[in-house]
Amino acid sequence: MPGILSISSIVLPHWCTTSRHTVRMAASHTTNAGVSFEAVAIKPPSHPTYDLKGIIKLALAEDAGNRGDVTCMATIPFDMKVDAHFLAKEDGIIAGIALAEMVFQEVDPSLKVEWSRKDGDYVWKGLQFGKVYGRAHSIVVAERIALNFMQRMSGIVTLTKAMADAAHPAYILETRKTAPGLRLVDKIIISIAGGISNALRSVDQYLERENLQMEVEVETRTHEEVKEVLQYASQKKTSLTRIMLDNMVVPLPNDDVDVSMLKEAVELINEKFETEASGNVNLEIVHKIGQTGVTYISSGALTHSVKALDISLKIDTELALEVGRRTKRA
Repeated sequence: MPGILSISSIVLPHWCTTSRHTVRMAASHTTNAGVSFEAVAIKPPSHPTYDLKGIIKLALAEDAGNRGDVTCMATIPFDMKVDAHFLAKEDGIIAGIALAEMVFQEVDPSLKVEWSRKDGDYVWKGLQFGKVYGRAHSIVVAERIALNFMQRMSGIVTLTKAMADAAHPAYILETRKTAPGLRLVDKIIISIAGGISNALRSVDQYLERENLQMEVEVETRTHEEVKEVLQYASQKKTSLTRIMLDNMVVPLPNDDVDVSMLKEAVELINEKFETEASGNVNLEIVHKIGQTGVTYISSGALTHSVKALDISLKIDTELALEVGRRTKRA
């Protein structure tokens, strides 16, 4: 997996062993809302030390413990069965369907879940895009956790789509700035992005194919450091494949940014190596960064500052829509 080497006047190695992914996305718009089909099975990526089922169990225990939903038990007959419908309360791209199904399965394997949209599809405010049928008690216990996962993941995918479009022709990279304990969950959205566009590219493709050589990325902060790297690489045989240009986008008082330092660094490298812009990247400035000729743009905002997509699960959907229209959320 890619190594990160941070350099100053003295070369100091700092190895990073997490894989990172690049994203080009194109969300699909499905117009036939009456067609029901099974969710696309986007299997969560495996990890030797990560227990996704354990995370789901922990989330359920945190929310309901071993008691279930007290209000539900006090007011609804134990064996009552209902239909509950997933409702989008704002426009965006849906994600987390496979994970939601894992939550429902964990709570009650008899629950039946159907979807009229799949991971990566566009949804809009007021759209019913799935339903779950079974015991009301089980649905209520699973509801909040399933929605918490889906809302966060959908928010990440929606922002990633917007960032990837704005960054063109550069590619967007995610980072390690994920929610503690939820890194694999956050990374699932990168798999979803690849499923949408078939353009998912990862930095560690070569390692997976050959399992031989570590590709190295060097982090630089000034033009002098860029020149130092280029000089060293011209004189020595290295595994260097990419140069990170960190914090070379300079904020201006009017909320604009000056990208001239970044552009000059890209010109210095002159396509000898891939380049990656990093530092304070957001949706408002990513287009300007993408026009500098940099290969990649990494943004922690994709996962550390994401706004969850507003989604609900309602048994009485007519009342939910009425309330939503009154509050302008449906």
